[in-house]
Amino acid sequence: MRIPINKPYVSGKEYDYIKEAVYLKRLCGNGEFTKRCHRWLQQLTSCAKALLTHSCTAALEMSAILLDIKPGDEVIMPSFTFVSTANAFVLRGATPVFVDVTADTLCIDPQLIEAAITPRTKAIVPVHYAGVSCDMTAIMDIAKRHNLYVVEDAAHSITATYKGQQSGTHGHLATFSFHETKNLICGEGGALIVNDPQFAERAEFIWEKGTNRAKFFRGQVDKYTWVDVGSSYLPSELNAAYLWAQLEIAEEIMQKRKSVWRHYYQIFAESEAQGLVRRPIIPAESGHNAHMFYLIMQDSKTRDQLVAELAAKSIGAPFHYVPLHSSPAGKKFSRTHGSLAVTNDLSSRLIRLPLWAGIADSEVNDVVDGVMNFLAHTYSDSAAEASMV
Repeated sequence: MRIPINKPYVSGKEYDYIKEAVYLKRLCGNGEFTKRCHRWLQQLTSCAKALLTHSCTAALEMSAILLDIKPGDEVIMPSFTFVSTANAFVLRGATPVFVDVTADTLCIDPQLIEAAITPRTKAIVPVHYAGVSCDMTAIMDIAKRHNLYVVEDAAHSITATYKGQQSGTHGHLATFSFHETKNLICGEGGALIVNDPQFAERAEFIWEKGTNRAKFFRGQVDKYTWVDVGSSYLPSELNAAYLWAQLEIAEEIMQKRKSVWRHYYQIFAESEAQGLVRRPIIPAESGHNAHMFYLIMQDSKTRDQLVAELAAKSIGAPFHYVPLHSSPAGKKFSRTHGSLAVTNDLSSRLIRLPLWAGIADSEVNDVVDGVMNFLAHTYSDSAAEASMV
């Protein structure tokens, strides 16, 4: 694609820090750069513990272990999400219970959560779609009343806020992604944010393959040994070095993305006023991070036509998730509560537009021109056909 949906942003210091990591001769993880990233994340979130992982998927899997998820447990989540949200709990034998999203933000609808709770429900996993927070006040209230855990899937929403509080700081646990398609990146990477102190020590054991190795290197035990279940969740120090170069200029990266997002938002205002598209809706209590800009088209046929027309111009503007409840594995491992009508409808009409820090103005203009020309031709032709009838 001449203009892809995303390009990994490079700050300029990544290579220097990777060389420094090699020079320090500590490549296997939990070295100096990992510690710098941990400090940055803990300062951002004021959490009890932050742990870098090799993916957001890994952080979600750690969450399932920490919550002692077992076969027969149920975990409530949206269907409009990436497969890892469900897989992490399916791997522990639990059943994802999908409920619908709200029509404004495409985040899980709190009003539908309570009716989906059963004696087997163990946790709620809200997904902050497109860097816009779920209604965490309502979700945490439900969780408290029903004695449930909350794991925020904040893969999209690092530095985003809800009521002035950082995304990923409301639930008992939260997860971030540093995949190359996200705002801050290291190729493949993620982080587990432990907000509830009761999970802090065990999280580190799980992270270190079920051992107390980290305590040994801090001089807190005289030898390290196997103390719990766990796996290899640490990222390479090379990944951490790359990520540190991104975290150092996180605010600059966010501002670049927000500038593009605002331009799209402003330019499509008239099209929305004409009823041709719908722009993202950002609730007053949410401070988004410009992770994604999307348009909701009038119907799925029009969406698919626009995707194809932009692709013919070598512009990558795809749809997003195929709802998990409609997938073969979703039908096998999960169940739904309610009709999921909003999920089915909006997922079939959503198209994402290219957005990354550093996208050229000329590229943004080409995307806008491509969409505008499509709208002009499509709806002028429709008007002409209607007049002939």
